Amino acid sequence: MTGLREHLHGLWLPLVTPFQGGRLDETSLRRLTRHYCAQGIDGFILGATSGEGMTLRDAELERLVAIVRDEMAGRRSLPLCLGLSGADTSRLKERLDETADWPIEGYLIASPYYVRPSQRGLLAHFEALADHAAWPIALYNIPYRCAVNITNQTMLRLAEHPNIVGLKDCGASREQSIALLRDRPKNFRVLTGEDANYLEALTDGADGGIVLSAHVETATFAAILAEMKRGNHDAAQARWHEVADLTRLLFTEPSPAPAKYWLWRSGLIDSPEVRLPMVEVSSELAAAIDREIERRMQMAA
Repeated sequence: MTGLREHLHGLWLPLVTPFQGGRLDETSLRRLTRHYCAQGIDGFILGATSGEGMTLRDAELERLVAIVRDEMAGRRSLPLCLGLSGADTSRLKERLDETADWPIEGYLIASPYYVRPSQRGLLAHFEALADHAAWPIALYNIPYRCAVNITNQTMLRLAEHPNIVGLKDCGASREQSIALLRDRPKNFRVLTGEDANYLEALTDGADGGIVLSAHVETATFAAILAEMKRGNHDAAQARWHEVADLTRLLFTEPSPAPAKYWLWRSGLIDSPEVRLPMVEVSSELAAAIDREIERRMQMAA
């Protein structure tokens, strides 16, 4: 693999982490990896929000990365980006050391949560991590989870760092996103992390998306991106209508429980299990997902 900067574009999948009986379900993980390697995705995010990374023990996270990389051997090899988060800069630097020899291409690192640092604090935090990391870093701006927004002024300062290559944008402000896309250095990649805004972000000039919903309609999300690259906005809009409701359904209850239920019902994983404090989907949502799976199966027949 070449550097993360060259690969950080297109459709990335924030892979769910399958569990069964409280343990990492390695059989289902291998099945998922084989399945999505054959789909039109451009990379995997491992152990981040959708992968329930906050609940993974260090040994489980290492095993997760090793299995996915091993299962790609002899198949289409995709770049892997490891999700990390935390509110202690020093501890995160230790995690960067501990993962420095893992078979990954880079990191996706969220803003420090709970402590609500200033913009100067965010700048110092991410610069310290980027100075220390053996692999390139993509920033993850998600203020509704971390209680702090990385402003564009701070983002543009961070984009100057040679080891900070891009952004997963969940800033929830289209105005801020458009301004960043306008002002960013040309080699600083911006991917949307908001499934429901996927087409909108591509229209505004984003380089792609990190899309949980692409676990389900992978080919359609890939086709939307391909049509946009060809300048076929009407065709992209038509394909978007096929999945727009899906992006809402899969976030009706806290993610990734709805996606895991869908994958379980589709036979891709052996259990819809999530780890507390996440809980499995309600019976009402399960019924709604079952109806949608049946509807899509009938349409495909």
